[in-house]
Amino acid sequence: MDTLFNSILTNTSTEMSVYSSLITMLTAVLMGAIIAFTYYKTQSEQSFQRSLAITLLMLPVILSVIILFIGSNIARAFSLAGTLSIIRFRSAPGDTKDIGYIFFDIAAGLSCGVGLYGYGFIFVIILCAILFLSEKFKFFEKKTIQKHLKITVPEDMNCQGAFDDIIEKYTKKHSLSKIRTTDLGSLFELCYEVTMDRNQNEQEFINELRCRNGNLSIILAVAPAIIK
Repeated sequence: MDTLFNSILTNTSTEMSVYSSLITMLTAVLMGAIIAFTYYKTQSEQSFQRSLAITLLMLPVILSVIILFIGSNIARAFSLAGTLSIIRFRSAPGDTKDIGYIFFDIAAGLSCGVGLYGYGFIFVIILCAILFLSEKFKFFEKKTIQKHLKITVPEDMNCQGAFDDIIEKYTKKHSLSKIRTTDLGSLFELCYEVTMDRNQNEQEFINELRCRNGNLSIILAVAPAIIK
């Protein structure tokens, strides 16, 4: 046990100077800043998380310093693994692209930690350029979007197929998923699953629907949303 403890405290395998450590950390900060800026510019306002952007700035520095501390010392590597194994990371589920940015950061930090600054910068610049281009030209983006449509109709209206012609005009596909009563049976709610073009005029669609349902409530929401 004493031998293991001493090997952790003493650096027997790597010469680590203050100058080289500063260069490594500054390079990691620069790479993290480039990745964080790319994340900031390629995310929409709804999906952007400031906390993740700050994490992307920090993570390469942290990883590069960990690599410097470990060097090629096996005892240090095992002690670090034991320390990290007792730490629990808690966060809300995020977008899969956010996870990709985390791995991007990890790769950048590792390249700085092992001293491959040139290869690290080439990797960061190329991948950031690809991310910018994919956002600008909307690579892999579908031209249609799934939405929920809820139409409220009065009880004296025959709702069977009453809106089919309007829905067919503004959607690619549609299906009636649910009919239910509300307000003690004085109103009906028709719930549809619709597929629309992203550039479809939703206001005109809703205006035509409300002219037919007596100007009662109409909700058009993105598919993941739950209509109550």
